[in-house]
Amino acid sequence: MMRQASALRIQSPQVLRAFWMGVIATVMLLGQTMAARALPDSFADLADKVSPAVVMITTSTTVTTSDDQMPMVPEGSPFEDFFKDFQNRNNDKAKPHRSQALGSGFVISEDGYIVTNNHVIENADSISIEFYDGHSEDAKLVGTDPNTDIALLKVEAKQPLPFVTFGDSDKARVGDWVIAMGNPLGQGFSVTSGIVSARNRALSGTYDDYIQTDAAINRGNSGGPLFNLNGEVIGVNTAILSPNGGSIGIGFSMASNVVSKVVDQLKKYGETRRGWLGVRIQDVTKDMADAMGLASTNGAMVTDVPDGPAKDAGMQAGDVITNFDGKDVTDTRELVRQVGNTAVGKAVRVTVWRNGNTETLKVTLGRRETSEAATPAAQQQDDQSTPESSDLMGMKLSALTSDMKSELGLDDDATGLAVTDVDEMSEAYTKGIRTGDVITSAGQEKVETVADLQARIDDAKKAGRKSVLLLIRRGSDPRFVALPLDGAPEGDSKSDSK
Repeated sequence: MMRQASALRIQSPQVLRAFWMGVIATVMLLGQTMAARALPDSFADLADKVSPAVVMITTSTTVTTSDDQMPMVPEGSPFEDFFKDFQNRNNDKAKPHRSQALGSGFVISEDGYIVTNNHVIENADSISIEFYDGHSEDAKLVGTDPNTDIALLKVEAKQPLPFVTFGDSDKARVGDWVIAMGNPLGQGFSVTSGIVSARNRALSGTYDDYIQTDAAINRGNSGGPLFNLNGEVIGVNTAILSPNGGSIGIGFSMASNVVSKVVDQLKKYGETRRGWLGVRIQDVTKDMADAMGLASTNGAMVTDVPDGPAKDAGMQAGDVITNFDGKDVTDTRELVRQVGNTAVGKAVRVTVWRNGNTETLKVTLGRRETSEAATPAAQQQDDQSTPESSDLMGMKLSALTSDMKSELGLDDDATGLAVTDVDEMSEAYTKGIRTGDVITSAGQEKVETVADLQARIDDAKKAGRKSVLLLIRRGSDPRFVALPLDGAPEGDSKSDSK
């Protein structure tokens, strides 16, 4: 009995080792199985499901060759007559001709609404849609939005069409699988796969919210859909970054949460109707936040308030918008999108930070498309006496006169200090202040004299600030600049009394 027990004790480590090896092998096998499930074996089923809703678009445009297209040659050159004779023989009276362009799109409703890029159909005289099954239909233009490069088309469908739906692009994560479909380089229906490479990319537009992907996108893919693995459209393929015109794995698709709102408005109105707050804004930098005593750089700094909804509600230049309609504002880009996505005529609450306190304003939004160009009317103002001039913080400053206003293209009611020279070794020059700029406020208070500016500098020093915030105007463009107070002179009783 003792011998048997001893044998069991000897074998126990071997049995345990075998047991745990089996457990580890099982766990590794399960992990591999789960990883295999995360990686699709094929996109064929997905392609079969969504491809009938993807279309190829052909546009036709009348182009007239003009004299402006003749090669440029020096006036009086012996080649000048040669090129004119050549043009007259081959292009008599600037004969018009037809030009065709190709693109992609996708059907979003069974009754024939189709989404594509604006640049695909821009200036087109006719638009033809070729469906996956090979038949073609003429399409009419419902509306366009150049700001997001989106266009909505409509075909008169004789029977219900296969269509796809928009997904929630905000749920797309970097690394998620996606597939792009379209008509690359005019080669016909094509599918490419890749992942979401980045989110929330901006190229050049005000409302940019692009998904970056490495799925191959080429010319002709414009307007085609970017699908997630559920077969939902999360982007409209719009642009590529390429040194040679071909795909190098950096493509951009306008996010579906932007596109779907645009499409809804185009379908309803034939145009976009975006909310308009009526302010000019800029991002808050760290030195600006320090100058104002802000705890963070979140928010959008108001640089100008022309006649409009914000002005009617009491908003002022120098306010920092921290919350719009119940949503926190992190930067100017986010605020622009929030305002643009809000209904025209809606009364919203806007929280601003002003002089160390928060205030809530109630603003009834206007419409951007019709109101954005509005500018405040100019008022007459008497000429000023001989202006004072002084050197301060590396700048030579002078109070504005009528001659200066005329020379700088300012309104007659403009006030402030003209920058007549800037020391190129100064912090002011480094921050971009140049001769011809006008300082209209300092420390978020108006300045009209050098003494006003000196007083604001002194106030900032007494408050323990490291810099003073200046509102600079260059032509009609305002912006805030924070200048450090190191080396700024202390004001004396004479300058303070002015």
